[in-house]
This record gives sequence, C-alpha cells and structure tokens, in this order.
Amino acid sequence: MTDAFSTNSELVLQRVLGVTSEKNVHSGNLDELYQIKETCHFINDHQFKKVALQFPDEVLVDSIAIAAEIEKGTKAKLFILGDTSYGSCCVDEVAAEHVGADCIVHYGRACLSPSRRLPLMYVFERRPVVLETCASSFRELYPDRQSHVILLYDVNYAHINDDLLALLSSEYPNIAASTLHVDGELCYSHGQRYGQHNVSSSQCQNGDQVVHQFGRQFVLKCGQTVEDYSVFFIGHEGATLTNFMMTWNRCSFYSFDPVTMTGRTESISINKALMKRYYAIERAKDASVVGILVGTLGVANYLTIIEQLKETIHRAGKKSYMFAMGKLNVAKLANFLEIDIYVLIACPENSLLDSSEFYKPVVTPFEMEVACNKNREWSGEYVTDFRDLLPGGSKHVALANPDDLEDGDETDVSLITGALRTTHFSSSEPVSTSRDSSLVLRNQTLTVANANTAATFLAGRSWQGLEQKLGETPVVKALEGRKGIAIAYEEEPMTDRDHSS
Repeated sequence: MTDAFSTNSELVLQRVLGVTSEKNVHSGNLDELYQIKETCHFINDHQFKKVALQFPDEVLVDSIAIAAEIEKGTKAKLFILGDTSYGSCCVDEVAAEHVGADCIVHYGRACLSPSRRLPLMYVFERRPVVLETCASSFRELYPDRQSHVILLYDVNYAHINDDLLALLSSEYPNIAASTLHVDGELCYSHGQRYGQHNVSSSQCQNGDQVVHQFGRQFVLKCGQTVEDYSVFFIGHEGATLTNFMMTWNRCSFYSFDPVTMTGRTESISINKALMKRYYAIERAKDASVVGILVGTLGVANYLTIIEQLKETIHRAGKKSYMFAMGKLNVAKLANFLEIDIYVLIACPENSLLDSSEFYKPVVTPFEMEVACNKNREWSGEYVTDFRDLLPGGSKHVALANPDDLEDGDETDVSLITGALRTTHFSSSEPVSTSRDSSLVLRNQTLTVANANTAATFLAGRSWQGLEQKLGETPVVKALEGRKGIAIAYEEEPMTDRDHSS
C-alpha cells in the first residue's frame, strides 16, 4: 500500500520482470501449437484483408514467428495487438477497430464471453497432457464408479476431451463431458464454427437438461441439477477455476494440473470467500456514492447492464458516476475520494477483483443488486456473469413496480458500523447526467435547490486541485530564465568555497 504512489528508484533498477513460469519458445512446432493452417483457412475462406492478431503477454515471444507463418499462407495485412485495453482473456474489439481490422484471431487463455462486432477465431494453445496420468488421478479421486461428475477443463486442454472420455466412459457411466460453445455465428475454433458444436437431439432425450454457461456446454441427466454432481477440472489454479467454484459453490471440486501431473481436492474455503463477498455487499449498502467502472467494451450487453445498474442504484437513493479507465490499479481509483464504493462491469473471470489493496471496495454487479434491489435476497448463490442479471437471464430479478413503491426511508442496522442505517427508496425515474442539480423558482430568482453529492464533497475538501484563477493573475512580460545547471547557474556569484577550490 505504501508503494502505491511512489517507488524507490533503486528497487526499480533491481526489479526482475517475468511473465509466467511457462515461457513459449517455439521449436518448429508452431503449426501444431498455434493452428497456423486452420488460421490461414479461416482468413482465406472469408477473404479478410486486415486481420488483428491478439496475444496475451506470455505468448508475445512467439507473435512475430506466428505472424510470419500466417503471412506466407494468406494475402491479408496483419496487425499484432500486444497491449489489450482490459483483460487479455477478453476479445479486444476496440483495438482491432482502431486499425480497421475485418476480423480478430485471439490467442491463449480466453473467458469465451460472447462478442458481437467482428468475426472472431479462437486459437487455444494445445498444451500437452499425459492422458494415462490424468485418468489415473481421476480414478484415485473418484473411487466410486457410480459418481456423477462434470468434466471441465481450461481452454488450452480442450483438445483432450474426446480421448479422455474414451478412457473413462466405460468405467464411469455418469460422466457429463463438456464442450466449448460460444454464442455467435461468427465465432470459430479449430477451424470449425461454434454453432456446429451444439448438443445433438439424441443427447437430450428422456428430458435431460442442457447447461450452457461460461462458454461450456454439458448435459445433465433427467431430474438432476449441477448441485448433484462433482466437478473434475483439468488446468491450473487461476481465474477460470475460481469462477467455476464461486458460481457452483455447492459442488465439490477436484483438479488435475497437467504441468505438475498431480491431482488434488480443491480445499479453498468457498464459505470464507462468500463471506468476504457478503462483507462487500454490506459496504455497498452503506455507500452513498457509487462509481460504475466500465471494465469491458467487447462483452455483449455491457451497455444494457450499465443502464440497469444506474436505475437500480438510483432507486436505492444513491448517486452513481461512470468511469472508463482501462486496466485498474490503486493509483487510478485513489483519485476519486468522493466515491464510497465501485462496481466493476467485466467478464466473469475479471469481475472477481481482489480489492484488498484498494482504498475503496470493488464489487460485482450481482453484489450491487443484492445491496440495492429490495426484491433480490442473499441466498448463498453467486452470479459472476452479468448477462444472467439482465431481463431474460436465468438470474434476473425485476425491480419493484414504481406504482407499488412508495417514496420513503427504510431503516436497518449496518453490519459494518453497528449503527442505524437509513436507506431512501425512490420510485422516480433516474435523473439525467446533464441535470445533476434541480432548479426551482424562489422569489422570482433561480436557485440551486439540490447540489449533487460529488460537488458537495469537493467543496468540503481542504485541497481541490490546481486553481486557474482566471482574470486574477496579473499579466507580466516574459523574462529570460537562468542558464546552466542547478548546482551552479551562470549568473550566480562565485562563493568563497569555489575560489578556494
């Protein structure tokens, strides 16, 4: 926290930069690892002229070699996107549109959030997995052959799905294997359109339930829900696994790491994690001024959730302000002390931001709705995908009818401060941003009746920034400044010490 705004210069010079423990050093297997032929077919079949290649930091070491191979097989002009506007797991459509790209090829880990603007191809690095070792770990973790298990994996290991299922399906008849599936007709992977991976009608017979979430799709047997299954995850510990565990927090989780070739029971305490999130909800209830952080410009329906949050926050009698600042850090958010709490609109994997280092908490849209929507109650479930909160979503809860909601105050006890907390619920429409103050007629003169909250906070601050003082500073003729270096300007007289030396 102390180094958030300034850093010792010696530490900067001595700091060693590293991307990850895994470093991509191509050794002639680029075509297999990065699917060069499939990418060239995708570009040529659609006759794209400008193509944006989006790389995460850990793959940038191979970006030049990949682009050179693609140039050999296509006539398209390539652009390498190395510094994404937000998270590298999201498709950076904004940066691609800056160069006028016709499509995007996204490399590396992906959250598989649906995009709407440009045609898209995902290229997941085909990371190796020892199938026999993975299957052995599965058998050790599930000694009961009748166990109901959902098989999930990180996108880099999607290619082993069929082979692993062939090894285990004869022993475990109740495995629900997942496949990658992203909404959108122009999303491709491994040279195939995502729409071609729909679950067939034969898989949905006898009333089986199809679950489609986080870019994965799997089938559950009739009469059963996700809570009736255990989850076996293939991949590393990270945002993807955390997102699954928070969403399906009533399931037991086991994982297999293909790098260390070890399987384990995920022992992270979901209850403790949920309690931390509930603490953030209580902070949101205490807040008066809310900052809406736009953490994505590519995930579908992000504008819709912004408008829904504005209305929800206004109905709860709170002020909201919107911020678009790219990647977040402590210094950026510390510039706005008048904000009591922030709500981050991002993809599911980037929404669960650890805000312990920040001066003000950062919550998710779901947490803000629990704090502000009277009709939504905390039940232990958790929603990381904001699209589920929208009308038509699986977790949507409508606001109270304005005709049934009476303007007034509701009092309860804050679990943070222990004091009485008064919440004002308003049934009126949210005030437009251009009318933050309302004007009333008083004694034939217009006066400001209600100043906005941020302006009131700013007026009470001891330091309000640099003041221009237009018209107050006298105009003077420009004078020639000093010459030389700070230790000895040319016009300064020589001191006795200088003479002695």
